[in-house]
Amino acid sequence: MKHDRILLAHGSGGKLSHELVEKLFLPPFDNPILSRLDDAAVFSLSPIAHRLSLGEVSSDKRSAISDMTRLAFTTDSYVVKPLFFCGGDIGRLAVCGTVNDLSMVGATPLYISAAFVIEEGFPLKDLERVVASMRKAAMEARVLIVAGDTKVVERGSADGMFLNTTGVGVVPVGVEISGGNAQVGDVVILSGPIGDHGIVVLSEREGLGFETDLRSDIAPLNHLVSAMLQASLRIHVLRDPTRGGLATILNEIAAQSKVGIRIEEGRIPVRDAVRAACEMLGYDPLYVANEGKLVAIVAPEDASSVLAAMRRTCYGEEAVVIGEVVAEPPGRVLMKTGIGGTRIVDMLVGEMLPRIC
Repeated sequence: MKHDRILLAHGSGGKLSHELVEKLFLPPFDNPILSRLDDAAVFSLSPIAHRLSLGEVSSDKRSAISDMTRLAFTTDSYVVKPLFFCGGDIGRLAVCGTVNDLSMVGATPLYISAAFVIEEGFPLKDLERVVASMRKAAMEARVLIVAGDTKVVERGSADGMFLNTTGVGVVPVGVEISGGNAQVGDVVILSGPIGDHGIVVLSEREGLGFETDLRSDIAPLNHLVSAMLQASLRIHVLRDPTRGGLATILNEIAAQSKVGIRIEEGRIPVRDAVRAACEMLGYDPLYVANEGKLVAIVAPEDASSVLAAMRRTCYGEEAVVIGEVVAEPPGRVLMKTGIGGTRIVDMLVGEMLPRIC
C-alpha cells in the first residue's frame, strides 16, 4: 500500500479502490466465492457447497452441487450527495443499485434489506420521501424489502443520511456470468448513453445550473437482463458502469478475464448535454458514473439476438455494439479515437466525482 491513510480516491472505484480491496481485504477474507470479485456472490445452499468454498473437500465434488439452486447475494452502502437530485434520490439509488448488482450475475432479484443511518435533526418529511421512493423502485423491480435497521447519530455525523442495502436473488440453471468469462471474439454491447447520473449529481451538488432537461439514469435493470437471457445463455459478462464509469469496468473485465478489449469512440453514445458539461469541466465521459446502464460481453453468434432483445425493453432501447474482445494486449483496453488513432483507456487513478452513489 502506497498510502497510510484512507483517501477519497479509495472510494472512487478506480486503481486505489482495487488496491485497497486486493491488498487489504482479499488476503484475510480470501475464498473461492469472494475471489471472483463480481458484483454479487453466487453460491449453493448445501453443506457440500460450503465445504467446497472452505477448501475442505476436493473440487471433484463440484458435480454434486451443479444442479442445486444457486443464490446471489450482495450488499452496498449509499452516501450520495445531495440526497435528492433530478431523476432520483438516495432511496431509488439504493434499491436499484442492489437490484442491478444481483442482475449483473444473471440472478433474479427477490428480497432486499435496508439499513438507515440518520443524522439527528433530519426532516421527517424527507425521510418519508426517501421511503416512498424506495417503495416505488421496489415495486418496479418486483422485489420485496423484507428486513431493515435504523440508527440515529449525532448532528453532523452522517451528512443527513447514509443507506445500506443487501439483496438476495436466484440464479437460473444454465446461467454462468462472471467478470472472468470474457472470451476472444466476444462482442461488447452497451445499453445506452453514458454519464447522465454523474453529471446530474455534480451539477446539483455544485449549483452549476446547466440549462438542460438532463436526468439521472437510475433504473432497475433486472427486467432488461431477463429479456437478454431469454435471447441467449451465452452472455459471458455483465457489468453496470457505476463508480469510475465505462472505462473502469472495461478494465476490470479485461484484467479478470486476461484478455484485451477494443472499443470505438464513435460508437459510444453520449448525450450532447453530458458531452458539453464534460468539455466545460475537463472530464472524460468514459469515467463518469452511471446508474441505469450495463455492459454485456456476448458470444458473437448471439450478439444480434441479444441486441435486438435489449432494444425491445424500456431501458435498452438505445443499446449499441461498441467493440470486441481480443487476445492482445491482455488486461488492456484500447480505443479507436474519432480521428483514427488508438489510445489506451486506463483505469481511473484519483477521485473525479466523490460521493456519487
